[in-house]
Amino acid sequence: METKELKFDANGLIPAIVQDHYTKEVLTLAYMNAESLAITIDEGRTCFFSRSRQELWRKGETSGNVQHVVSITADCDKDALVVEVVKDGPACHTGAESCFFQPVYLSEELKQFSYEGLYHLIQGRKTDPKEGSYTTYLFDKGLDKILKKVGEECTEVIIGGRKEDKEETIYEIADLTYHVMVLMVQMGISLEDVTRELEKRHVIDHKVKQERMQ
Repeated sequence: METKELKFDANGLIPAIVQDHYTKEVLTLAYMNAESLAITIDEGRTCFFSRSRQELWRKGETSGNVQHVVSITADCDKDALVVEVVKDGPACHTGAESCFFQPVYLSEELKQFSYEGLYHLIQGRKTDPKEGSYTTYLFDKGLDKILKKVGEECTEVIIGGRKEDKEETIYEIADLTYHVMVLMVQMGISLEDVTRELEKRHVIDHKVKQERMQ
């Protein structure tokens, strides 16, 4: 469709839901006018219109957290957009990967586990410490404590695997996964960073990779 078919509101704006291309996670809700949309398409990076400042702003202009546009899709009424992006850094000004990390309601009956959900829960314990939280305790103690726990859990996985005890190994892998994710949040490593690294590896010959790592 042509962009001239889009329906901007009385202020000349259209809501743009920004979504991570890899995880499909909603990153932020912003607004575009005709000019910022044209800039976004022309430059291949998100440009929005700030309602508070009444001016254009390119995401990452000061922070470096640029969002590279993969696709832009309009809804059925042509009055809202979904913008899929590959991001260079956190989407939120707080340092969170997504602006949506404040839980309001979660159905106990229908909720499902996801690595993204766990990552954001851990991230929330760092940005908004909670008294009595083990995760907050780890962040308070710092990197050395987190690394110590990762090392301990690695050992537990090895012990469980060596005994060929499947249930114990699963339990310890879960513990290791959690502590590795705490380390990731501490170091500013996102799930997307790891995903991109794994994506690169399927095109690398195994032997060449091993030789390079030695």
